[in-house]
Amino acid sequence: MYSKVKPPTKQISKQAVKVWRMTEAIIHLIILAILILLLFADDYFAWKEWIGWGLIGLAVLCLFDSVWSIFIEPVLLQKYWRYDVNEEFIQTKRGALYETHELIPMTKVQSVRLDQGPLLRKYNLYSLSIGTMGDSHEIPAIPEEEAYELRDQIAYFAKIKEVD
Repeated sequence: MYSKVKPPTKQISKQAVKVWRMTEAIIHLIILAILILLLFADDYFAWKEWIGWGLIGLAVLCLFDSVWSIFIEPVLLQKYWRYDVNEEFIQTKRGALYETHELIPMTKVQSVRLDQGPLLRKYNLYSLSIGTMGDSHEIPAIPEEEAYELRDQIAYFAKIKEVD
């Protein structure tokens, strides 16, 4: 009656781990710098005592979160991210503890876009954004040649399905 959809098998680039680590490190350094400035302001302006303790608590939470976000999470994201494209569907699968498996019908694809920020550019990677009527879906950290090929393939399949 219907054919079983096989799970996606293509992995994103291993370079994604480096990009995500650098991104998270930059974000956490900025947050930590702001917290340190607020702690100095607390000391200088003699704010209420609970504010200083709250800022110290936030700084400690930020340190724990940075260990997770910089050293553990990027490895897990790269390890469990899968995608695949065929004439009928674009599939994405991600998640270690909570797995998300998404099927995007080609008939619903309205746009395909490649994005590349400065860190992705350094490693010759692109993020592929797939626009549908109600949502946008992303496949992160794809090598340049594969990203262009995938973009063209999705555009071709989406156009064919629309004409049928």
